[in-house]
Amino acid sequence: MDTAMSNADTSTILVHQSDDLPLLYIENRHASAVIALQGAQVLRYQRRDARPLLWLSDLAAYQRGQSVRGGIPVCWPWFGDLTRNPAPIQTQFANDKAPAHGLVRSINWLLDAVIENSDATVVTLRCPTAAIGLGHIDLQLQISVGDTLQMQLQTSNRGAADFVYSQALHTYFAVSDIHGTAVQGFENTRYIETLENWREKTQDGAIVFAGETDRIYLDTPSRVDIVDRDWQRRISIETEGSRSAVVWNPWIEKSKRLSQFDADAWQQMLCIESANVMNDCVQLAPGARWTLALTIGEKPMS
Repeated sequence: MDTAMSNADTSTILVHQSDDLPLLYIENRHASAVIALQGAQVLRYQRRDARPLLWLSDLAAYQRGQSVRGGIPVCWPWFGDLTRNPAPIQTQFANDKAPAHGLVRSINWLLDAVIENSDATVVTLRCPTAAIGLGHIDLQLQISVGDTLQMQLQTSNRGAADFVYSQALHTYFAVSDIHGTAVQGFENTRYIETLENWREKTQDGAIVFAGETDRIYLDTPSRVDIVDRDWQRRISIETEGSRSAVVWNPWIEKSKRLSQFDADAWQQMLCIESANVMNDCVQLAPGARWTLALTIGEKPMS
């Protein structure tokens, strides 16, 4: 059933149930978006008369307790395998069955606010952290749907001790063909090559793709660009409060082992995950707040 939450001359906001999951649909004069309340996961974002910026799997499953493949999953309070995180994070969350990418991707967030103006539709989602044993931590995500997609993931520590965590906005980008796609902006940046026994290297030139890619970039710049030759567009990725990034494409063999992932889908996607991981994790003092901000936009190639 569709439920209208707001309807104005220039925008529409609906809640629609897709299988197990409630989805928030937003459309205004600038763009449209779909957000799953489970995990506060942006699934789609598309400017008017343009191609989608985010990749969403054709095999995406909308099941309770399971992250949807694609869009922008929120990874928090750890990224990836818990055992690969710094010792303070492992100590805080010691758990033999710790799920990959943290605790918040599979729970329903609460819709706190909707604000509409001429530039954007802005929604604020709040994570019920008490449900995961972190009631002393406030976690909210503000999503602005306009000519760009803007996100602010804010963590606040109301406890009496430091809170250490890692995080990522695990963004899947849509591209025409990974073979004709390059990422600019990471030149001369240090990275960890996870496919070569976690060896540290330095990026030489733009990133191009010729096989499985799984790299963690450290001390990252505030802006990088995806250059898509066949679609003749440049996707800009601007961040604040993000000190690291993950660049990932599963390529051929790994794609065959992934859930909700067509065997050929690796050719039309890549992930650039704005993050604070490894030694770039956040140590949040009592009373302190940290905001990870992401802005995604596009323009034609010049």
